Amino acid sequence: MNINRYILLFVLFFAASNLIAQEDLLNQLDSIKPKEKQVAAAAFKGLQICNMQSTKLPVKGEWYFLVSHRFGDLKEGINNFFGLDNALTKIGGIYGATNWLSFSASRHTFNKTFELGAKYMLISQKDDGFPFTFVGYHTMDINSSKFDEEEFPEFKANNRFAYTSQLLISRKFSESVSLQVAPIWVHKNLYDAQPGTERKDQMLVSGGGRCKLSKRISFNLEYAFRINEPEKEMYHNPLTAGFDIETGGHVFQLVFSNSQAMNDVAYFTNATGKWNGGSLFFGFNMYRVF
Repeated sequence: MNINRYILLFVLFFAASNLIAQEDLLNQLDSIKPKEKQVAAAAFKGLQICNMQSTKLPVKGEWYFLVSHRFGDLKEGINNFFGLDNALTKIGGIYGATNWLSFSASRHTFNKTFELGAKYMLISQKDDGFPFTFVGYHTMDINSSKFDEEEFPEFKANNRFAYTSQLLISRKFSESVSLQVAPIWVHKNLYDAQPGTERKDQMLVSGGGRCKLSKRISFNLEYAFRINEPEKEMYHNPLTAGFDIETGGHVFQLVFSNSQAMNDVAYFTNATGKWNGGSLFFGFNMYRVF
């Protein structure tokens, strides 16, 4: 009788232990969540590659204050103090409304242009997931220059407006190398209709990249090809090279370009210089984040 009691107690103890072990295993299984694919770090350190926009956006609540200069033609040498006498300036601000949407406003010396912009994330590159980042970017230019009514009797208020629409597609291949391509559309309400100069609507395909040289310095390069406008003597495809210099979490950019204008409409369609013996313009982009 005593033996049977011991056997019964052993069976009850074994069953209880087994149930507790199964419950612990189920709790552990419930605590395991599917691994989420992480968004890759931004392909570019700056909001611009050089002149072109990159796929980087401000985070929600960030304010960027931007000052850019493009000095005059370097080939003039000491006559214009290597471009310092003929600088163009851009002053603007950028606000991150959300983590995927930002708005910008800037004023340019070139044609006294006011430029408004919107930039938004469509899809992000993810580690072990989608391999590219897609960003939309649109600008509206307002030419505030004074127009002589006698010289331009048919001039209308809407002639002051010009627009760009861009689809930025980038991939970060490693911590050192990132590349970007973008189809671009430019529309001008006011343009030079002389043959070989400008078009009302112009399509471009651009490409750019970043190569990290050291912990704080990278080399950047960008180029845009005008599809429906062959190379002419007056305007040329924009080509720009530069360097990102990271200083205390901020990026200072030095650039060399065949375009002195910095607003997107003029940069893509009115580059007057050439790298092979033509005009070149040195400048910088400086951002301050608040």
